[in-house]
Amino acid sequence: MKLAKSWSFKHTEFSNYYYDITDQNRKDLAFLISYLTRVPLAKVEYYFNEIETDQEVHKVLLNFHSEHPELRDSTFYFARRIGWYALTRITKPSLVVETGVHHGMGGLVLCAALRKNIEEGSKGQYLGIDINPSSGTMLTESFMKFGHIITNNSLIELKKISSKIDLFINDSDHDTEYEAQEYALLNSRLSAKGIILGDNAHASGALRAFSEKTGRDFLFFQEVPKNHFYPGAGIGISFRSSEFHNHILRIME
Repeated sequence: MKLAKSWSFKHTEFSNYYYDITDQNRKDLAFLISYLTRVPLAKVEYYFNEIETDQEVHKVLLNFHSEHPELRDSTFYFARRIGWYALTRITKPSLVVETGVHHGMGGLVLCAALRKNIEEGSKGQYLGIDINPSSGTMLTESFMKFGHIITNNSLIELKKISSKIDLFINDSDHDTEYEAQEYALLNSRLSAKGIILGDNAHASGALRAFSEKTGRDFLFFQEVPKNHFYPGAGIGISFRSSEFHNHILRIME
């Protein structure tokens, strides 16, 4: 209650909160990704540090902060998105699709990961879909070289995708039925190694239900925010174990 009261007097975001996670929670996320991908824990934590110390990304965030006085008390932490970054760095996806872009923090993290992958010889593209035409303002020209944003209803745009999706992040309309419709459209559009990150899995059972129905494995990570009143979001992770791990082994060879 004290933290909520303090927040209410600040010039800061009123949704899609930007907070840090506790050190223990960060370690738990690293262990989960290490277990999921069979990549050493130290390598996962290396990727966490890589995004957290990316100077070009931090320059974008500083500029965004200065250009939005209504958010002058906000501090832009990545929280669970360091997990998105590490998974993108590890799995080397050819196509990443995110529904629900908002300011573009997630898209920025994903494009930063794709940029690093490209530098190492693994091509990849980001596609963001959001119904709000003002979304994605964090994604500056230097990062949009690795993708683009479409303004439209995600259910309409997902039907148009012909390329196989390797990594999909659901963060659009958090209505459970709408979320389920996105996953239903994905079923024929995911690559065999494709992985889904459900950003609403802490509040909705849609990704769990989809995973059970389609014979996919499912894991869940719950955030523990540091010094923030919001109880945290989570990451639902849906994948086909054998195909996913065979893909990781080929990358590591």
